[in-house]
Amino acid sequence: MEEKDNLSPEREFHEEKKREVDLNVLFPGKNYDLNRLFPDETTKKLLHDLKRNKSDIERFIRSLNLEEE
Repeated sequence: MEEKDNLSPEREFHEEKKREVDLNVLFPGKNYDLNRLFPDETTKKLLHDLKRNKSDIERFIRSLNLEEE
């Protein structure tokens, strides 16, 4: 935690930008700007977590199917 306190303002800004969720990248192929539709960072984080959890669940189900065969 102390390490983060020592970051320069420029680097801290870069770290913050890196953590932002780009919904257009997360859900490609949409004809509208998802980032404008959901501008709230909390909502973006929720959608990001939802997508990650969905992937984890699908991976788990595939592993169960492989074990059955």
